[in-house]
Amino acid sequence: MRILRDLGGRAWRYVRSAPGTYVWLAILFVTTVALHHMSPEFEQQFLRQRSTNIRELSDNPVRVLVASAMWIGGGHWVPYAVLYTVFHAPAERWLGTVRWLLVCVTAHVLATLISEGALLKGIHDGIAPHSAVNTLDIGVSYALAGVVAVLTYRIATPWRYGYLAVVLLVYGLPLIGSPTFTDLGHLVAALIGLACYPLVRGRGKAWNPKETLTALKG
Repeated sequence: MRILRDLGGRAWRYVRSAPGTYVWLAILFVTTVALHHMSPEFEQQFLRQRSTNIRELSDNPVRVLVASAMWIGGGHWVPYAVLYTVFHAPAERWLGTVRWLLVCVTAHVLATLISEGALLKGIHDGIAPHSAVNTLDIGVSYALAGVVAVLTYRIATPWRYGYLAVVLLVYGLPLIGSPTFTDLGHLVAALIGLACYPLVRGRGKAWNPKETLTALKG
């Protein structure tokens, strides 16, 4: 029993060290469960009203920018839980909850507005159909991209440059060929995360993978 209490205490301290991450993850879990109890037809209508598509942004911009970040389609809660643990939690512990949240909100809002603006231009130019004004666009992937990118500054040089190259490849390669407005949004969100460098100043020594490996060997 003592071992279980110790493990429980450590787990609770781990969660408390990144409260925003796990509160957000809990909300996504609840909303994902709610989606599983909806019929497919009602689910599509329900989510479309919370989507940051052009129509909803024109009518209710603040409401849908907030609401869209509380739902994920396709029941993908488990992959998001893994990604939150790997990226969001360390970022929040490093930056602090307020700065972490500022990165998330900035990336989510600006990437949404820029990508939807590009889609609107595509509609006006005849590249995209007019029905795209109702495109379903929900989720937290733009916030995640911003956080993934800002973690570049958590890593010491020269390792930082390898991580940065991977980030730019992951979010930049989809734009080659037949990109979608969400592909553009993800790259924009990553660039916004990189632009959040002023928020990382004074957040302690950067992590050096070589020192960690040396300590493990010792």
